[in-house]
Amino acid sequence: MQDISWEEPFCGEGNNCFRIGTDDQGNGYITVAGAEDTYITDTREALRTLIREIKAGKADHLL
Repeated sequence: MQDISWEEPFCGEGNNCFRIGTDDQGNGYITVAGAEDTYITDTREALRTLIREIKAGKADHLL
């Protein structure tokens, strides 16, 4: 497993909490809080865009 630095969980109202992380090579990761051993990875910018959309309430149903 990569050495991933996880940020604090983000929790929407009434939804699951998720965490994003990065490794020392600049890869981005996202997971449901508490399940850090199961994650998806993409570029940091792609995940940043996804997080912005979720926080803006545009993709709340994904959580």
